[in-house]
Amino acid sequence: MSFLKWIRVQYGQRVVVYRDAQPVELLRPGRYLRVAIGGGLEIERFSTRDPWVATNMLPEIVRAGLLEGEAVVLDLVDRERAIVRIDGRYAGVKGKGVSAVWTAERKVEVEKYELGFSARSTDAAVSPLNGATSVESFRLEHPSLAVIVELPGAKSELDVSVVAPGTTGLVFRDGKLASEMGDLSPGLYAFWKGGGKFQVVAVDRREQVLDVSGQEILTADKVTLRLNALVVFRVADAALAVTTVESYSQALYRQAQLALRAVVGTRDLEAFLAGKDEVVAELENLLRKRASELGLEIREAGIRDVILPGEMKEILNRVVEAKKRAEAMLLTRREETAAMRMQANTAKIFESSPTLMKLKELEVLEKVAEKANLTVVLGDGGLSERVMKLV
Repeated sequence: MSFLKWIRVQYGQRVVVYRDAQPVELLRPGRYLRVAIGGGLEIERFSTRDPWVATNMLPEIVRAGLLEGEAVVLDLVDRERAIVRIDGRYAGVKGKGVSAVWTAERKVEVEKYELGFSARSTDAAVSPLNGATSVESFRLEHPSLAVIVELPGAKSELDVSVVAPGTTGLVFRDGKLASEMGDLSPGLYAFWKGGGKFQVVAVDRREQVLDVSGQEILTADKVTLRLNALVVFRVADAALAVTTVESYSQALYRQAQLALRAVVGTRDLEAFLAGKDEVVAELENLLRKRASELGLEIREAGIRDVILPGEMKEILNRVVEAKKRAEAMLLTRREETAAMRMQANTAKIFESSPTLMKLKELEVLEKVAEKANLTVVLGDGGLSERVMKLV
């Protein structure tokens, strides 16, 4: 049994003809008459307005050669990836498998990548993008990376990481530090999936303050002190800081605790309070040696607070008060002695010079006269031998 079948293909369409479930022909816009034998003829319509050739039969259609001249075909093996740009705009990221883009009235450009190698040129059917950045290893470096990571298919093909300002990124591949990739500066990074599990660990390179608080330490003379210390540091070697210990900040905190005990515990209370600058200098030296082993740099260290027990505080306050009282009494005695010595010297001068004594008496009278009326009788003797009458 046979019969004829008309097939109409409109503008902006393509039709694939199947016989016995196998693609045999691709029809462009027009009207076609085909013979269907035993009902074994089927068709599948495509709109070329949708750039991607979407069908479950795409591998069979490609193998039949029906898309030659009609579409750009991407047949990517396990280690191949591609970025597609249509009419100058990025359209998608493709992984292994078969995909195709209709070329009807549009320009299709493709960048093809092979994992672990540089970007390579594609065949004549696929135009490589001019000025494309080469990709070494499994990292995607591209001037339009921020756009590419948002394309359809990017999430399934790319591991994307952002290194924040003030930090350095370390790349780990399958749990091992990929030292050949170096330290990543702040920015956006992408790695192809399929080449291993990539992870970017951000390490803060800014100055950080470590608060070592509430440390109870026994001095050499058995006095318990409560100390609060500060340590200012920064990460100098990011790889060493991350791979040496689980947490470099916790390791530095523990080292600061031990250093405080080593420095304060060998001094008695009075020596500690009198030489805090020496204590801080010794503390910094101890911390710098250990910090360098952790990839850290100590910028500054210091003791913020020293808290004494209640009874010891009262004793020290009384000692300080007694010292200050003794110093005040000594100063008063010195001043009194100096004043008496000056008076004795003045008396000797007056005794040896009567004229000077009289001038001094006149100065006294002048000051008294400013406040009261005086009648003064002067003679050959001094004022001590005369009578003064107040009016």
